[in-house]
Amino acid sequence: MTESARSKNKTPTLPKIDYAFLEETLLQLLAIPSPVGLTDAVVRYTAGRLDAIGIPYEITRRGAIRATLKGREARPARAIVAHLDTLGAMVREIKSNGRIGIVPIGSWSSRFAEGGRLTVFTDTQQLRGTCLPLKTSGHAYGDEIDTQPSNWDHVEVRVDIPSHSAKDLTDAGINVGDWIAFDPQPELQPDGYINSRYLDDKAAVAVLLAACKAIVDSGSKLAIDAHPLFTITEEVGSGSSAALHGDIAEMVSLDIAIAAPGQNTDERAATICVQDMAGPFDYHLTHKLIELAKTHGIAHRRDVFRFYRSDSAAAVEAGNDIRTALIGFGADASHAQERTHRDSLQALADLTVAYMLSDPVARRDRKSMGSLEGFTEQLKPEEMGVSTTALPDPGEFLEADGTVSTEGGGRS
Repeated sequence: MTESARSKNKTPTLPKIDYAFLEETLLQLLAIPSPVGLTDAVVRYTAGRLDAIGIPYEITRRGAIRATLKGREARPARAIVAHLDTLGAMVREIKSNGRIGIVPIGSWSSRFAEGGRLTVFTDTQQLRGTCLPLKTSGHAYGDEIDTQPSNWDHVEVRVDIPSHSAKDLTDAGINVGDWIAFDPQPELQPDGYINSRYLDDKAAVAVLLAACKAIVDSGSKLAIDAHPLFTITEEVGSGSSAALHGDIAEMVSLDIAIAAPGQNTDERAATICVQDMAGPFDYHLTHKLIELAKTHGIAHRRDVFRFYRSDSAAAVEAGNDIRTALIGFGADASHAQERTHRDSLQALADLTVAYMLSDPVARRDRKSMGSLEGFTEQLKPEEMGVSTTALPDPGEFLEADGTVSTEGGGRS
């Protein structure tokens, strides 16, 4: 093989990820409280990050961001999605003992709220506090602290003000319906482990921004338009349903992937999810991502999640006829004190860049409707041992007696 032939067959080198930028972005995102419904500040921060990179964007009425990286062709366009919103809580009750009853924002267990430091956002100020079980002190309750139930009815917030009655709380400006954000408590270790609340999904947001920066800095030209989307209501189910437009044919969600017994995810690799509780992701888009990971030597795992949904599900349920897929960073203890590793974020960033630079799954997808020509194929008859000579051509019908016609009279 000649040198020129070897050069043609060589896999292109992906643009380099600025990991220092990724890490700085992650820490700054984590420092901004953003439980669902209280996301304006994190939207403004993300918009500023896009401005600094030089990527144009639009913002929906409520704050979802749709950015644009132009490609050689406008259609079929693709979206790459990460969500800015996090879990949180809200004031449910002003209690007579001077403490606050709360309800969760999003789906998470009260056992991970216990002991958490937090901020209560009133109409006029921010107050600090701690979430505690109803019976906290062993010196007062003895063994009862170990036998009390663990649920949201059995925790309360102690606000850091002199407060012994409901009036003390209302005088401080606290009302039912005030938002509560728990401290993320981030910790980055020298060996690459990252611990924090809300890595779901701020780690993926940082990855997506770093991937966008790598493409812009490298001057790489995309094959088709790519739209980085940053959504604000994923944790309550609606997510990307409001930020898409008709040109988008493919959508890949970037989110947390679950490392746990019975799962195939690893904290030091990217995960390509084949199915979640909403059903299988698109066969062709998923396998494209698997092939990209293999081609570029990106550490990855395949997995299936039984108790998980993402922005992709919200998009399809909203009536969008698009191919969807899910890739994520491997992490332990989702919706609790989460942990991932630098290697996983790097792998996910590399896979995101590879996908954004790749060709579309099917050129036919530039139109929402079309003929059979150019339609994708999963299982080819000849590969299954089926004789193709016995099959009718497109436009012909197999009658009940085994003959072929163009009328289709034998079909109901």
